[in-house]
Amino acid sequence: MSTRRVAILIFDGVQSLDMTGPLEVFAIANRVRPGGAHPGYAVELIAPAAGVVTSNSGLRIIPDRSCYAVRGRLDTLLVAGGDVRAGLRDQRLLRWLGASAGRVRRLASVCTGSFLLAEAGLLRGRRATTHWASVDVLARRYPDLRVESDAIFVRDGDVYTSAGVTSGIDLALALVEDDLGHAVALEVARWLVVFLKRPGGQSQFSSHLAAQAVAPGPLRDLPQWIVANPGADLAVEQLAARAGMSPRNFARVFRRETGLTPAKFVERARLDAARRSLEDRRLGLEEVADRCGFGSAERMRRTFHRHLRVLPIDYRKRFHSQSRIAAAPPAAPPDNRRFA
Repeated sequence: MSTRRVAILIFDGVQSLDMTGPLEVFAIANRVRPGGAHPGYAVELIAPAAGVVTSNSGLRIIPDRSCYAVRGRLDTLLVAGGDVRAGLRDQRLLRWLGASAGRVRRLASVCTGSFLLAEAGLLRGRRATTHWASVDVLARRYPDLRVESDAIFVRDGDVYTSAGVTSGIDLALALVEDDLGHAVALEVARWLVVFLKRPGGQSQFSSHLAAQAVAPGPLRDLPQWIVANPGADLAVEQLAARAGMSPRNFARVFRRETGLTPAKFVERARLDAARRSLEDRRLGLEEVADRCGFGSAERMRRTFHRHLRVLPIDYRKRFHSQSRIAAAPPAAPPDNRRFA
């Protein structure tokens, strides 16, 4: 079994966590794979130009080689994100990316790296995602894509795209699971002290963050009240009355302030509440659905499937199995010298 060759494309203005997150996942996978039973990863950093690359936080990085000096096949080519404006104008880089698709087993991007893949024509007709702040731009700029605005990461055949920054860890864990199996991916996640693996369809949206982002104004604390009371009557008419506004004006102002219609915000808030409630195994599905305002377990099931592509019972099973593994004491590294 040969070592899997992974290249991570970086550039001036790269978001450093888009690079270091996946890099750590692959490095730890090499350390924890049982007895070297599976082929590991040989990871190299490549860039459009030779010399030091400066990230958008000022971190200076020395890539292994220019991307144009890469020879032979790659198992995985991963494009980091960050300030990609120069890359979108770099015709030589875009031609190289387009030509590289024929000599890699799979392509991946983190955050706005998806723009480079799209500009090179590698996402045409595919499902894709990017950082929540850039999904609308991605959809407008590349109308032939099917942009999934909420997903942590999306797989479409042999092409993977992920959301912003730390979601690159989720993406890399999914790649490791595909390559080395579930147990190795879970062990890597334990060493990284992350929630093992968030499901790929999990939403980037957080109702808590969205509520906190609303500026002081006519809505006052209403979004936070919605988040805190998902089981209440949250019909537009009731919310408008609470805000002292007409339903029509309330809907207009609410969308302007939150970026979502009242109904969509309420649905997301209830979904967030249900996800948290499902972590308590003492609550039945009907009780969770009632507490969180869905009215029935069937309506909650449809909402979970539409937004997260997972059923509530499966979400609970996944969380429970991950929690038991995360609670176990971490195993000693196979060879401490390999961590030096």
